[in-house]
Amino acid sequence: MSTHHRNENLITLIDPEQFRRFGGWMDKPDDLQPELQDDVSADVIVVGAGFAGLSTALELTARGAKVIVLEQEFAGFGASGRNAGYLAGSMGLEFELFVSRVGRERAKQIVRFYDTGVPYVEKRLIELGIDCDYNPSGLIRAAVHPSQEKRLRKSMEVGLDLGSVTRFVDQAEMRARGIPPAFLFGCTQHGGTLDPGKYVLGLRRAAIQAGVKLYEQTPLLSWSEGRTITCKTSHGSASAPIMVLATNAFTPQLGLLRDKVAPFRVSAIETRPLSAKQLSSLGWQGREGIVTPHITMESHRLTARNTLVLTTKQLSYVYGSKTPNVPDASAYRALGQALHERFPTLRGLGIQSCWSGYVSMAYDALPVVGATGALQNVLYTAGCAGHGVATQSLMGLLLAERISGVENPLMEALHHKTPSMLPEPLQWCAMNVGLVAAKALDEWTNWRALQRRN
Repeated sequence: MSTHHRNENLITLIDPEQFRRFGGWMDKPDDLQPELQDDVSADVIVVGAGFAGLSTALELTARGAKVIVLEQEFAGFGASGRNAGYLAGSMGLEFELFVSRVGRERAKQIVRFYDTGVPYVEKRLIELGIDCDYNPSGLIRAAVHPSQEKRLRKSMEVGLDLGSVTRFVDQAEMRARGIPPAFLFGCTQHGGTLDPGKYVLGLRRAAIQAGVKLYEQTPLLSWSEGRTITCKTSHGSASAPIMVLATNAFTPQLGLLRDKVAPFRVSAIETRPLSAKQLSSLGWQGREGIVTPHITMESHRLTARNTLVLTTKQLSYVYGSKTPNVPDASAYRALGQALHERFPTLRGLGIQSCWSGYVSMAYDALPVVGATGALQNVLYTAGCAGHGVATQSLMGLLLAERISGVENPLMEALHHKTPSMLPEPLQWCAMNVGLVAAKALDEWTNWRALQRRN
């Protein structure tokens, strides 16, 4: 397929009407909860109504605490409602980096933390009665060129030593399972795919029903520390002895963790629904979620509405750790190119929507969890690094236990010295040099994959 022809197919990707400001999985809830208009108090204030914030509120409420949740837009507005919807464990982690940073024994516990998140969410879906189209098909980290095998096997080897449960899938098994032929071989892991919008809205419904006071369209403007923490909003205030910041990529904008995590913009496209003939041309009977071992991975999955969702492939960093909610035409074009390269039988399939969001990441790609303030009563969780569905849901349990006086070994394992970020403009320069280099290496792999098939 020529570059000219490919660009013609991708021209609709930059249509502004296809950009979804709230992501592709959900719209603003019909029962939007009222903005905080008064001075209120509770046992715990949670800031951020995503997977981590809502899970924390639910777990605390189940333990008898009175909980207030402050959300600047509405539940799920951030990364929780915009991601690819992979319920994944330790697949795709930088195992070797983990070991070099924290040592083998702590690395094993961190891997256990990631893998424990999957059954935790599966159990919560049943307990809370959340129907989010969960398909427990397992996930495949799949290569698109033979040159990726060495890196894939090395990662598997280190992961297995740390307790990650995975196995190699050769080309014969890939074809027997109906995995699209662009994906040559890979490794599997437990978990599956779900609709993240339905999941986070399910958590929202459960939290409201449990008695959590959720205030939407209520940005946190400032807070004062002390034995009682007081959070100021536009038209009111909330006070409690403990505050949890579950704000992930938005945390640096609140004046915390600016030197520990950076927000990266991740983008997605969703195709129009596939016809029965197009679905048949793919095979892919199990509908396993697929990620690739590129430096900046690609993710490919079928949805319950028979569309294809592609995410990641190209990251971007905005100067000053800003998080503007604007289209990223370059990223959508790159994802459109991946669609046509990986699924040639779908050539000409239209794109119905595109969106972007932000994940937070530390230099060592490990979670950033801890407490701050003179009394250590401001807790925070960030640095999900794109693994938030499972880990940030589980984080709700771990934070609730800690607030209740129990230090779970999984939480204890996450405490480590996070490397410091650079000040601006050095940070912007370093980030973009790294992203450009990663893009060039991945494009070289993709070019070789195309040459091999042609």
